[in-house]
Amino acid sequence: MNVIDPRTAIVLISAMSALMALVLWALKRSYPPSIQGLGQWAQALLIIVVGGILAASRGQLPEILTTAVPNFLLCWGVYGLYAGTQRFYGVRPATWRWLAVTVAVTLGTLWFALGDPSYTARLRLVTALLAVMFAVHAWFIVRQGMGSFSRWLTVGVIVYIAVIQLVRLATTFFLPMGDTILSGTPQHVLFIASFSVSVLLFSVGAVLMAGDRLRAELELLATRDSLTNTLTRRYMDEACAIELERSHRTGQPLAMLMLDLDHFKTINDTHGHQAGDRVLVEFAAKVQRCLRSKDLLGRFGGEEFALLLPNTPLDAALQVAERIRAACVPQGNEVGCTVSIGVTLSLPQNDSMDKLLARADAALYEAKNTGRNRVVAG
Repeated sequence: MNVIDPRTAIVLISAMSALMALVLWALKRSYPPSIQGLGQWAQALLIIVVGGILAASRGQLPEILTTAVPNFLLCWGVYGLYAGTQRFYGVRPATWRWLAVTVAVTLGTLWFALGDPSYTARLRLVTALLAVMFAVHAWFIVRQGMGSFSRWLTVGVIVYIAVIQLVRLATTFFLPMGDTILSGTPQHVLFIASFSVSVLLFSVGAVLMAGDRLRAELELLATRDSLTNTLTRRYMDEACAIELERSHRTGQPLAMLMLDLDHFKTINDTHGHQAGDRVLVEFAAKVQRCLRSKDLLGRFGGEEFALLLPNTPLDAALQVAERIRAACVPQGNEVGCTVSIGVTLSLPQNDSMDKLLARADAALYEAKNTGRNRVVAG
C-alpha cells in the first residue's frame, strides 16, 4: 500500500514550486536590479506548477493536455531554472537552441501518446532531457566558482536531481513503469517525491545565492565610491590605521599622497557637471594604471583623493606621484585637469593617521600655492 499516491505527490511539487516562486518574486521586487535571475527562477517554477496541475488532471482533461503539454512545461520550466542561473551570473541564455530541443522531445512524447502509445518511451525521452539539463546546469555553476555554502548547496541539489533522473531512466529497462504518470509503482512515487523535495531545496539555494550577492553588493557600496569606483573616505580611514600599525610593527615605510584636481570647478561651470563626472572617472582610471595591486586609492570628497602606498620609501613615492601628475596633464582638446600632489611618509614611531593626513594636506596646500600641477613632499 502506497503512503502517498502520485497525484498527491504532483500536487505537492506544484504547491512547493508556487510557494518558492512567490518568495523569489518578492525578492526580485525588493533586491536591486543588478541582481538578475530572480524573475526567471520564479517564472520557471510557475511553469512547473502549471505542468504539474495538468499532469495531475489526467482523466479529466483531453489526452494532449495531460501528456505532451505537461512534458513540455516541465522541461521548459527546468530549462528556465538554468536560464535564471545564467542571468544571475550575467550570461545570456541560448534560449532558442534549448527551445528547439524541448520542442523535439515534446513532439516525441506526443507521438508516443497518440500515434504509438507508450508511457515508457515518453518517460525515457523526458527523463533523458531533464538529466542533461540538470547536468549542464550544475556544471555551469561549478565553472563560475564554488566559494560559498549557497553554491555548494545548489550544485549538490542539482547533481542529486540529475542522478535521480539517470536512475529513473535506468529503471525503465528492468522495472515495471505502469501506463501513466499516475501509476502507483513504488519507484515512480519515490522519484516524484524526490523531485518535489529537490525543487524546494534548489529554491532555497537560489535564495541563499541571491542573499550572498546582495551582501557583496552592500559591502561594495560601503567601501567603494559610486562614481569613480575608488575607496570611500571611511574605508580609507580604516585602511590607513591598519597600514600605519603594520608600518610601525615591521619598520617598513608607508607613504601617503593627497591629490587635488586643479581648477576643477571651471570644468563644471564651463562644460557641465556630467563632464565633470567624466573627468573624475577618467582621473581615477589614470591613477589606477600607475599603481600596484596593494596600493589604495580613495576619494575624500569632490575632486580630492588620497593614496596609500605601503612599503614605499619617499623617493619611490615621489616617482609615483610624478608619474600620476604627468599622466593627468590634458592632451590636445581633451577636457581635463592637471593635479597637485602632496606627499608624506609615516614616521617610525608615535605617528597617527591624523598627523599623517595633516602633513600630506600641508604638502598639497604648498603645491597649490606654488603654481599647481606639481608634486611637493612634506
